[in-house]
This record gives sequence, structure tokens and C-alpha cells, in this order.
Amino acid sequence: MNLRPRIVDLYLARTVLVSTLGAWAVLVGFDLLSAFVNELDEIGQGSYTLSHAVLFTVYTVPRRMYEVFPTVALIGTVLGLGGLAARSELTAMRAVGMSRLRIGLGSLLSVMVLTVLMVVNAETVAPFGEQSAQSVVTQAKTGDVVVARVSGLWVREGDVFLNARDGANRRTNGVEWTELRGVRLFEFDGQGKLLSMAEAKTAEHRGDRWLLRDVKRSTFGERSVTTQVLAEEVWQSELDDRALAAAASRPRYLSAQELGRNIEYMQRNGLDAKAFENAYWGRWFYPLNVLVLCLAGLPFAFGSLRSGGFGKRLFTAIVIGVAYLLAQRLVVSLSDVYRFDARVAYLLPPMMLLGLSWGVLSRRE
Repeated sequence: MNLRPRIVDLYLARTVLVSTLGAWAVLVGFDLLSAFVNELDEIGQGSYTLSHAVLFTVYTVPRRMYEVFPTVALIGTVLGLGGLAARSELTAMRAVGMSRLRIGLGSLLSVMVLTVLMVVNAETVAPFGEQSAQSVVTQAKTGDVVVARVSGLWVREGDVFLNARDGANRRTNGVEWTELRGVRLFEFDGQGKLLSMAEAKTAEHRGDRWLLRDVKRSTFGERSVTTQVLAEEVWQSELDDRALAAAASRPRYLSAQELGRNIEYMQRNGLDAKAFENAYWGRWFYPLNVLVLCLAGLPFAFGSLRSGGFGKRLFTAIVIGVAYLLAQRLVVSLSDVYRFDARVAYLLPPMMLLGLSWGVLSRRE
């Protein structure tokens, strides 16, 4: 079979692209509207206003586009090929000797390009947008917490500013606490003069206080700087430890590179990195999910060549796509419970659906 793109392949790709973009606009639009309505209930908390709700919703657009794209690709493929079938164009292609598989591969050219763009989006724009959105919400509601893309978490309490690279909730022997990593503390006086700066490897919230470990503190005088190196230091603070950990480290808001660094750190220190591993491998298996869903939708598009009821076939294809994504989430959750490799959890559902789709197409061919 000659796989070199031809004019007919570009025509198929353009048709699927138009239907995919239309479905994308509708689904993302509904998702944004729902998110915006939910944010309206938050207005009035702290200094959170309507403009903050709008800004939060806009910042989350790249992430929402990424999340709904597998379903959008399935709908776009079925709609595009179904439209060609309704105009008997697929019949003409079959009459000149094009196989169903060749037609399917041609229609997936535009989907493949969009998938690459979504992978790039997940590593660049989407994490930045999500962290910016969380920064807008948290800063408006508390006035003291900001999450920055490059420098991590920034918190203010009075004249003390805290900066942390990331953080997480830890649990050992039934005891849970919050840990921030890569911590820096800056203390200023009322006139904005820097009094002291401390760097700590970690900061653990124990009871009603923070315990800084491996601390290097520099105190600034009028004409001198005094440096102390301490194994531990207590920092009294009323900052919400859970809010800090949640703002500092959310796996789905990180790029694959950042997820990999967090996994390495947590494994090196004997921490549970399962949530980060699931998010990490989900990024790598994302293109496979899109491809498998589109291939699974091909039999429904070709089925309309022989009989009517295309709307029913489209609905069935959408149900199968949603059921597939839910089934994959279930298997991934089971990997958390039974502690088996996340790669197996992400690979098993697409392989089963791919085998089923290939069998149906081959049999009909």
C-alpha cells in the first residue's frame, strides 16, 4: 500500500480538520461557560471580583483545549468522514481502489498535526496558564500567595516573604504534614530595608509552627553581614500549610520535565510519587490515546455507507470515546490502589481498543 500523501489525502485531512475545529470550539466553549459559572459563586471571597473570574477562565483555555482534544478528535473524524459518506464521496474513493485503512490514514493527517501542537501546548502554554490562573485566584482571595512560573511559590506574612520551589503533603505512620522544598525567607523592616535572608533545604509544618532544616541565615547590619549555619530552626507562622502545598505543587499543572524532577526527588527521599508518575506517563501516552480513539471511530463513519442513521452512529462513537477515557482513568486509579506500573495502566486500554478497531476494519475490508 502506497502511503505517500496524495491530493485526496490532503482533501480528507482538510475535511476532518474543519469538523474537528468546529467540534473543538463547541466543547471548549461549553467547558469555559461551565467553569465561569462556577467561578461566579466565588466572587466576594477576599478581593475576588468578576474580572478575576474572567481572567481565571481565560488562563485555563490552553489546559481545557488539551484535555478535551481526544474526544474532539474522535468527533471530528466521524463528522468529517460521515459528511463525505453522505455525499457519496467515500463511495467514489472506494470505487477507484482506495482501502478503508488508506482513507482512514489520510483523514488522520490533520489530527496528527493537532496532536503534536497539543503535546507542545502541554509542555509550555498550558502549565503557564494554569499556574497563572491559580495565582490570580489565590492572591485575590488571600492577598498573600502568588505562584510564579519560574521562581515557584511566593508568600507574604507581614514583613516576611517566603519563596519555595515546590511542596507536597507527606504522610508517615499515619502522621501527615506539609513540606516545602527549596525555601528562602526574606525579612524586611517597616521602611522596606532587608534585615535578614535565610535559605533552607526544606520547611516542614509541624503542629502550629514551621521547622526549617539545613538553614543558612544571613543577618544584615548597618555595615556588616553575619552568617549562621543551622541544622534546624523554628519559624513561627500562621500561614495555611495545606493551601501552600496545594498551590506549590499540582501534578497536572507541571510540564513533563518538572514532573520528572519531582519524581526523582520523591523517590530519592522515599516519598510516594505515584500521583506525579501518573501525570508524567499520561503525557507520554496522550498521542496514543488520540490515535486509538480516531481509529475506533472509523467503523462508524464507514458504516453510514450502507445504511442510514448517521446521527445514531455518531452518538454511539461519542459514547464509546467517553467510556474509553473513563475506563482508562479507572485503570490508572486501580494502579494507585494495587501499586502496579502506571505504564501498564495507560497501555492496556488503548491496546485493547486498537485491536478491536483493527479487527473490525480488517473484517469489513
